[in-house]
Amino acid sequence: MLYSEYFGRRAQELLARDIFTIIAAAPLFTPAMPKTGKPFSVAMTNCGPLGWVSDKARGYRYQATHPETGAKWPDIPEMLRALWDDVADPAAAPEACLINYYGAGARMGLHRDQDEADLSAPVVSVSLGDAALFRLGGLKRKDPTRSFKLKSGDVLVLGGETRLAYHGVDRIEPGSSDLLNDAFPGGGRINMTLRRVTPAR
Repeated sequence: MLYSEYFGRRAQELLARDIFTIIAAAPLFTPAMPKTGKPFSVAMTNCGPLGWVSDKARGYRYQATHPETGAKWPDIPEMLRALWDDVADPAAAPEACLINYYGAGARMGLHRDQDEADLSAPVVSVSLGDAALFRLGGLKRKDPTRSFKLKSGDVLVLGGETRLAYHGVDRIEPGSSDLLNDAFPGGGRINMTLRRVTPAR
């Protein structure tokens, strides 16, 4: 389900400010693919009790601390908690919010979010900054895909039949938003994905 421009410009500015504060406390890092050690083209960090990380030695996983600083992740901002309560299940609060930063040329290959023990809760995604060409497929990697634009302030919910759908980001559109220019020279895109990791009941 796509909620186009769920967050207006002022709300985007306030949320971006919260994210900049999180990044200052939990700096962006570059994850690596399991086995090959190839670095991702996005930089990332997390907030919430758990954070998603990846490296060559231990692969994809959730953990309670930043992989480089060893500090606990910052709290999930209230605006994102309120979003979850609005579009997901308030009784199954999000435990992780993965924050991806896309600079010029960054992309995300087709994948599905399946590292969570609880797959009944949706993945709630928020876009800030430059627009992205998002690709959504089916439950099998080779299923047909369709692409559509995600703009700053858009919210996408992958739940129910789409919870395990393959998806990715083909590219961003540099210069399509000035929201992040003060924090990142050249702007870019920040994407946040809220997830429930462990069973709520």
